[in-house]
Amino acid sequence: MILDELKNRFIDIYGECGEEIRFFSSPGRVNLIGEHTDYNGGYVFPVAVDLSTIVAARKRNDRQINLAATDLDIRVKASLDELDRYKNLDWGHYQLGVADELLKAGYDLIGCDLLYHGTIPYGAGLSSSASIEVATALTLATFANEAKGINTCVDLVEMAKIGQRAENNYVGVNCGIMDQFASAMGKKDHAIFLNCRDLSFKHVPLHMKGYKIVISNTNKKRSLGASKYNERRSECEKGFEILHEKIPEATCLGEISYEQFNEYKHLIENKTIRNRVEHVISEDDRVLKSVKALNNGNIEEFGRLMIESHNSLRDLYEVTGNELDTLVEEALKIDGVAGSRMTGAGFGGCTVSIVRDDVVDEFKEKVGKNYYERIGLNATFYVCEAGDGAREIGK
Repeated sequence: MILDELKNRFIDIYGECGEEIRFFSSPGRVNLIGEHTDYNGGYVFPVAVDLSTIVAARKRNDRQINLAATDLDIRVKASLDELDRYKNLDWGHYQLGVADELLKAGYDLIGCDLLYHGTIPYGAGLSSSASIEVATALTLATFANEAKGINTCVDLVEMAKIGQRAENNYVGVNCGIMDQFASAMGKKDHAIFLNCRDLSFKHVPLHMKGYKIVISNTNKKRSLGASKYNERRSECEKGFEILHEKIPEATCLGEISYEQFNEYKHLIENKTIRNRVEHVISEDDRVLKSVKALNNGNIEEFGRLMIESHNSLRDLYEVTGNELDTLVEEALKIDGVAGSRMTGAGFGGCTVSIVRDDVVDEFKEKVGKNYYERIGLNATFYVCEAGDGAREIGK
């Protein structure tokens, strides 16, 4: 949907007035490697993709926020003075959680009408929720700053933190920072090497040498939810408590090396917890090796590390499932696929594969056919490029 169409839809819903309609955008993300490490203070390596949430926005002269979406009939009207009332909404709680956190951070928010249009498939593990959060944060913070005569650019790292806190505190999902950070700080043709302990990061050029990033959607709605996500996080915290007794200088699993884990892993008597910890620590090691491989243009080594990552997520972290495993298995049968792995939280959602340019069509045809025959669902494929992060568009 182009901006003129979105503007007309906005007017259909909210009517005309003297205020300008503006547009803000924030992308989804695909994590190339480094899964379930972010909330353990580890490393991740995501890219912002060219799928996004666009918000058409207009200021109001009251304390009301109105929400609508192009693909939903739901309409939400909320008061900035009563945000605690809306935590249990089926839709709109991500946006209002962001408003709540911005108010707590000292932003003097003003009312506005907001219309959301997204090209990110919901429930696919491409962080549509983080995209909504960051786009909302940028919109509301921009309007608040302008109302106070502040002309400096909005701090996008702060907006990522606001989005994470909204999901933690308002929505109730104890997520890490990666999704919001990638959505806020993406850069075209680059991946983000992010240390989730201190948010230090580097934009790493993607030297793909004739390969494409192909995202394959299982089209099984993710069933992870808050309970399973928080369960994995709790297991990691228990494992860290045990290792911390022997490694007191560490503040999180991300500060424990694979060598230290091997020395003390026998102290974690519960096999499930030991497996969870081993995945996180070995995954951090794979991220470091992956960044080096891509910097050296070694696609084959990067692909091998992706496969190792998937196997670890399947066997140690147990968050893949039949659909994701099948997509990876079928992808790796195609000559010209350097690597493939699940991406996102798991239990459905998407895989990410590095596919040679000349076999992309074959990949989609054969993987799709074999996946349907084995699973009974039609996969959807997206050939993506690394895109820019959150920004105002159309100006």
